[in-house]
Parts: sequence; structure tokens; C-alpha cells
Amino acid sequence: MPSNPDPADHRPGQVPLLLAIAYRAMTDHFHSRLAELGREPLRPAHGYTFRYLADHPDATTVDLAAHLGITKQAASKAVAELQDWGYVQRRPHPVDKRAQSLTLTKRGHEYVHLADQLWAEVEQRFAEVIGPDRLAALDQDLRAYIDYVYGDQPVPFRPVW
Repeated sequence: MPSNPDPADHRPGQVPLLLAIAYRAMTDHFHSRLAELGREPLRPAHGYTFRYLADHPDATTVDLAAHLGITKQAASKAVAELQDWGYVQRRPHPVDKRAQSLTLTKRGHEYVHLADQLWAEVEQRFAEVIGPDRLAALDQDLRAYIDYVYGDQPVPFRPVW
């Protein structure tokens, strides 16, 4: 477990970069676990797609593209991959007859459950490095900052490209 940090060692502007690097390390661990389990070569953008579709069961490709900040063509390609792997299905949209709704299949929902388990494993590994008390404090600190920035507004959960 790390010793008490010396405030003199802190370089202003480094925390956001360290958060990004830590997230990358956690994501790499997550994807290595997926590979160990023999899962498809899912990318982080797929994870954001799963989360979005889990919360928006009648989303269209246009909705997904807008949420992810990518083109409709890129969203269509990602959806086609997920459809080929059995995670997503397209069906007629209940309101807009020109569009198709994207929904997670049973396998897609099972993947979301697996992802939750793997992220908990990644978090546990982090707790083993820094200690459970520091993890709990970090959780509170991050929540406080998110609340400060977003207040009562919905927090966007999407990639930063």
C-alpha cells in the first residue's frame, strides 16, 4: 500500500492525466479478462453501446451515434458487429416506421451482467493496491466532483474522443 503522499510531489495538472492513464490500465485489465474468457474482441466503444442500449431500449442508430459522438455509419458498423455476435437485435421502431429500434438480446443483457462482474474485479484489484479505505475515499471524492460539475443534470456516460 502506498505511503502518505508528499504534497510537494504533486505537479499541478497531472491528476486528470493520471485518471486517464488509470482508466486505461483498468480497461486493459478488463479486456484481458474478456480475452481469457474467450469473448469476442469487444472494444471500449462497444461497452458504451451496451450501457446506452440497456438504458434506452428503443434507441435508433441515429440516437446511438449522437450519444457516442460518432457518425451514423460508424454506429451502424458497431451495431452490425454486435448483431453478428448475438448481442443486439434490430426490430421495427414502435413510433417511427422508417427507423429500427436497437435492443439488447438475452445474450447482450448477460454480457452487461458479466461486464459488471469484471469491473468489480478490476475495482477489487485496485483496492488491493491502494487499500479499501483509500478506495472508499476516492469514490466519495469522485462523486463529490461529479456532483459539483453536473449537479442535478444527468451525467453523460460516453467516451471522450
